[in-house]
Amino acid sequence: MSGVEPGTPCWADLATPDLTAARRFYPELFGWTGRVSPQPEAGGYTTFLKDGKAVAGAGPPATPDQVPIWSTYVATDDADLAATRVEAAGGQVLVTPFDVFDQGRMGVFADPAGATFSVWQPMAMRGAELFNAPGSMSWNELVTPDPEGAKLFYELVFGWHPEDEPMGPVTYTGWRCGARIVAGMTPPLEELPADLPAYWSVYFAVADADATAARAAELGGTILVPPHDIPQGRYAALRDPQGALFSIVTLPT
Repeated sequence: MSGVEPGTPCWADLATPDLTAARRFYPELFGWTGRVSPQPEAGGYTTFLKDGKAVAGAGPPATPDQVPIWSTYVATDDADLAATRVEAAGGQVLVTPFDVFDQGRMGVFADPAGATFSVWQPMAMRGAELFNAPGSMSWNELVTPDPEGAKLFYELVFGWHPEDEPMGPVTYTGWRCGARIVAGMTPPLEELPADLPAYWSVYFAVADADATAARAAELGGTILVPPHDIPQGRYAALRDPQGALFSIVTLPT
């Protein structure tokens, strides 16, 4: 894959105060290897590889008080224009777009409900090189108490069109970008802590959700939502030892 279309999630990375622990936990969980950036100013930023292909990253937090978090990056042709649209739509620019060496240009934003996300304008680095295979990113999902506000915001920022689908007691929304559904949105799940702010959840594909969840607990993580079947496969929500949320899913074969 040479890169993903603008408006499509293309990368995920972890901001964590304990990079050493993250470099130990995730490779043991997903079979990743880590490649640490040689530039001192990168702060030890680590690109995780699966079968030699870049799948995700991890780096130090942007501010000392930032909670450990997985971030979704959406591909864009123009990070600065995205920042302008975020502000016009009522969001916040948390980190003004800047160049990451020769790799790409990124910015960090928050939607009106407080969910943070990033954009990536690719240069040398196009984004993840593997999707939907075990150990790689397979889905990105906004969990928000204000779905209607999010529909307006993300359409203005990315041109996404929401498509609602009833799923039991809640309405699930797919974000359409061109011909494809590229991400999703759901109201907060009852199983998750009630005080969680709006956030973007990153899903990683795994061969066996039950075994991976059990392994995460063995490694010091927490199972927030035990493995169970959903229409898209078998899913679980986890928290790493430092507190960062992420999800896993075994996709149907």
